Amino acid sequence: MLDIPAEAWNGLLAVQSVPTPFMRHEYLSALETSESATTATGWTPQVLTMWAPLPSQKLLGACVIYLKTHSYGEYVFDWAWARAYQEHGLPYYPKAVLSVPFTPVPGSRLLAIDAERREQLLAEALRLCKGWGVSSLHLLFGSAEDMAVSQTWALMPRHTVQFHWLNRQPEPYRDFDDFLNSLNQEKRKKIRQERRKVSEAGVTFRWAQGSDISPTDWAFFYQCYERTYLEHGNAPYLSRAFFEAQAALQPESWLLFIAERDQKPIASSLIGLLQNGSSQVAYGRYWGALERVDCLHFEACYYQPLAWCIAHQFDRFEGGAQGEHKMARALMPVNTSSAHWLAHPAFAEAVGRFLERETEGVSNYLEHLNERNPFKQA
Repeated sequence: MLDIPAEAWNGLLAVQSVPTPFMRHEYLSALETSESATTATGWTPQVLTMWAPLPSQKLLGACVIYLKTHSYGEYVFDWAWARAYQEHGLPYYPKAVLSVPFTPVPGSRLLAIDAERREQLLAEALRLCKGWGVSSLHLLFGSAEDMAVSQTWALMPRHTVQFHWLNRQPEPYRDFDDFLNSLNQEKRKKIRQERRKVSEAGVTFRWAQGSDISPTDWAFFYQCYERTYLEHGNAPYLSRAFFEAQAALQPESWLLFIAERDQKPIASSLIGLLQNGSSQVAYGRYWGALERVDCLHFEACYYQPLAWCIAHQFDRFEGGAQGEHKMARALMPVNTSSAHWLAHPAFAEAVGRFLERETEGVSNYLEHLNERNPFKQA
């Protein structure tokens, strides 16, 4: 990524339909320079760019293809496909992914100035994959435009479910109580009980945004983030150097909540921010705690961010991958999409049949979830 001018890359990203901060040059280059997503960790980045000829030299299209030696950190699970390859004596790895490592946030993956260039970009990505001899190409959590061009090249669509909160339309919520009053009595009561438990435990919160997040706050956040992974027996995906780069290069993309008790920090949650003209979106990303407090996770990861979004008139809060429990906090299910190409014809046919059945199951699942609407019914 450092070989690509940041201004050109970010300028191209800005004209996409879903320009999340996680596709910015600062984010993707930090994944490399911090050694979080490199060949050593199983993510070999290949940057594909399309330029106008001289004298313009304008960046017309770009994407990052990662050559993978495993399926960790993707959140669209293909472990069963890898096992099937292995059982038939065929290598599934290396494979190629068009994604943002460790970041299941829907957004534009094929950055292009128009549909024609986007189609050319995907065609070249497929040509490269065939030349590299990889088993497959996976475009993960793509935009509607990405999915449309993927169908043009016969990539197989796959659907998953995430949970997002929307500020009420046509009028946004006035405050958190106004939001609570939109919920049914059971959910409203539950949220108030959970918030009361945190308050009665003596926990208070403060937040900082952008350059106001101090080096001490960033260091405390990483302590929490690292501990969460280690408690589950894994090393964290992202290194301390990655977040140091974020603090230095794109601080405006981050909002940090810190929980304190007896004037001592005990937990934190880090939220990504997109402020792009009329589009204002917050993304729940990372959290961790050094002390156990009942319902602290819900307060740090949902209620504090939602109250902030309401106060700052943000349109949407995306809660990340999976988690039906988010519906009790008024995050509603939405469909997210990926697209897949497999080089082996017989496996491609088998996976295609599987995806048809899976898509029907996801559709039924979404219908079932929407029947559990937490809002007041008309």
